[in-house]
Amino acid sequence: MKRKVQVKALIESLSEQHRVLGSINRYVRSAYSIDQADDDSICFCRSKGERALEMIRSSKAAVIVCSDGFEIPEEDYQDKTLIQVTNPRLTYSRLLTRYFLHRPKPGIHPTAIIDEKARIGKKVHIGPYSYIGNCEIGEGVIIDSHVHIHDGTRIGKNVIIHPGVVIGTVTVAFERNDKGELEWFPQLGGVVIEDDVEIGANTHIARGPLQRSDTVIGKGTKVDVLVHIGHGVRIGRHCVVVCITSIFGRVKIGDFTFISSQVCIREGVNVGNRVLVGMGSIVTKDIPDNLVVIGSPAKPIRENVL
Repeated sequence: MKRKVQVKALIESLSEQHRVLGSINRYVRSAYSIDQADDDSICFCRSKGERALEMIRSSKAAVIVCSDGFEIPEEDYQDKTLIQVTNPRLTYSRLLTRYFLHRPKPGIHPTAIIDEKARIGKKVHIGPYSYIGNCEIGEGVIIDSHVHIHDGTRIGKNVIIHPGVVIGTVTVAFERNDKGELEWFPQLGGVVIEDDVEIGANTHIARGPLQRSDTVIGKGTKVDVLVHIGHGVRIGRHCVVVCITSIFGRVKIGDFTFISSQVCIREGVNVGNRVLVGMGSIVTKDIPDNLVVIGSPAKPIRENVL
């Protein structure tokens, strides 16, 4: 990561309120943590007060994005530039995305297999050995290597799908006959992934059980690695689902909800808006809005204050 960027350009790209201390004529070429930064690096510091001053003084970074709301003596930024903002990590993330993040170029790798009926938008990247069935892929989508997207999947704009993801397959759906034998229950629905979703490596998203009962991942939601999302699940907008979580069929999750790692949500359960489900929880009953729940079975411990 060695791109030369002038501090003036970094600052001019900020949309949030900020205060700059020190020279804007420096250049940065790399991004590291505050304790590993060197004299051409940009980093961030979320601490405030004396703890922040100690970290700023000891860092070799050229530029530090730090918290506002406290005064910094002039001698502490003679050899560096400080950008004070309300949320340093968020601002730092935006700067990294704009100036340092490498994104693959649009194009389809020659080893990828694309169904002749697939509808692929502009500026889409499809990586090696991926399979795209009779699907609809929106503009600006990044599909990494070894991804399988089956028929009946609709993907919005600017979605990122990491290696090994499987979307649109069937899951366990059987019914026992009068002999106790298992008979197959066809799954005829599809999958809808809305704009700005990100799906982590080796995650599986099942197709909906019936037509008009698609599995839906809402706008801006981020799904981590090794997550299973069952048939007909509907996840709202701007949620987070962390690794090694299983969400079984027909679960409904509201907007702005956070599902921690190793959570299991029983089939047909409704989880509200702005809920936080704690690590390792087993959710067996509906959860109303604005609660923090944890345990096996999951129980409320307090309101979720965001």
